Amino acid sequence: MNRLINIGFGNVVNSNKIVGIISPEAAPIKRMVQSAKDAGTAIDATCGRKTKAVIVTDSGHLVLSALLPETIANRINIKEETETTVYYND
Repeated sequence: MNRLINIGFGNVVNSNKIVGIISPEAAPIKRMVQSAKDAGTAIDATCGRKTKAVIVTDSGHLVLSALLPETIANRINIKEETETTVYYND
């Protein structure tokens, strides 16, 4: 089942396609983002704000988000928890 996760400003990503969520602060990540921009595989979902998270997908695309990696991870975990919760009527 496809689960769409809000990554900020009304943008959503399929959580089943996420390989990792990383901070963009390290130099190798900055180079990876620039390389993806040059290759056309970067998707900028920051709406002009500072990039705080880089989402790596299984297709090799990088999705840039203005939300912190922890925030996105929490949204994924909360979504998974609510889907696995079973309610019983007594």
